Amino acid sequence: MLNEQRADAQPSYPPYNIELVSEDKYRIVMALAGFSREEIDIIAERDSLHVTGRKQKDGVERTFLHRGIAARDFEQRFQLANHVKVTGATFENGMLTIELVREVPEALKPRKIEIGSGTHASAANVNALDQRQAA
Repeated sequence: MLNEQRADAQPSYPPYNIELVSEDKYRIVMALAGFSREEIDIIAERDSLHVTGRKQKDGVERTFLHRGIAARDFEQRFQLANHVKVTGATFENGMLTIELVREVPEALKPRKIEIGSGTHASAANVNALDQRQAA
């Protein structure tokens, strides 16, 4: 689904999972605690997926004794494999879920070619096919 990238090329924030849902369906789940739906943008372009979070400042001064919830801006890019498309996204309880599907066009799918027993058999099969199409 996703083309492999070097481990050091991907930032570790925000944390995310990539799931195989079924043979041609995938899911990316990102933990975005502290973000609202309006602060997140998802852009799908050709063979890449770009998720951006821009935290809006609320203007309230806070003094943290411990700050364990990261509330910083982020940009996360995913390189999509051929024919993978984003089908939808949801945001609930601080978790962003992006659904993907791989749709290979019929013309690019493998097809079985029958092997004839000789030139006469091939010609007979073509003639029979031509006669069926003419009817």
